Amino acid sequence: MTQNGEITTNIENNIGTIEFYHPKGNSLPGQMLRNLADTIIEMGRNPDAHVLVLKSRGDGAFCAGASFDELIAIEDYQEGKHFFMGFALMLNAMRQCPKLIIVRVQGKTVGGGVGITSAGDYTIAHESAAIKLSELALGIGPFVVGPAVERKVGTSAFSTLSVNAANWNSAEWARENGLFSKVCENHFDLDEEVNSLAKQLSNYSPDAMKELKKMLWKGTEDWDELLEERAEISGKLVLSDFTENFIEEFKSS
Repeated sequence: MTQNGEITTNIENNIGTIEFYHPKGNSLPGQMLRNLADTIIEMGRNPDAHVLVLKSRGDGAFCAGASFDELIAIEDYQEGKHFFMGFALMLNAMRQCPKLIIVRVQGKTVGGGVGITSAGDYTIAHESAAIKLSELALGIGPFVVGPAVERKVGTSAFSTLSVNAANWNSAEWARENGLFSKVCENHFDLDEEVNSLAKQLSNYSPDAMKELKKMLWKGTEDWDELLEERAEISGKLVLSDFTENFIEEFKSS
């Protein structure tokens, strides 16, 4: 189970919590992405959960993005598209979920992890939670997560993130550009903020929050097709010698 990651869920006092874990920096193997998407769909249908909290385990990295082991093992276009469709399914599950989703970000976040934080309806982060869209440096590009990130931070900030693929942007930068709703100085305060907001929302009208969610995501109705098209682009590019060489050099450094 650990090889493909672990996902745990809990519902208490109308708060549904989803936690994911992978020993390699909470990275995202393809199967775990699909399992996360299915879990969000299931929790979205559960009447006992009025609000969802999405988090990763530990106080280290929130998410190291795509699994390099899986990326380098991709041998053809269909495998490539299938892998990147995992991110598409995850983002669409968050978008279509009728419950508001709070994302807790305790540390650094790369690539697909930035996509997840962008798809949250309210994201609370620790001050160490720097972000980076490293895809262009890999010879790919933030194509699948792009719509979610651009929707949250705007075209200018998305351009900064996607073009300057080698450098980190601080949690405060992410807050100033709308990705994070709030930044906390320590992990105790982070948990307090997440728990307080979740408790508050758990007592609100589920129907009202469902309608608010629809309004917040208006204009994204084409994402099923759009994100699949983006997965196809990434599925082709990941087969390049550039990407293979980059990953090999990164793993050996």
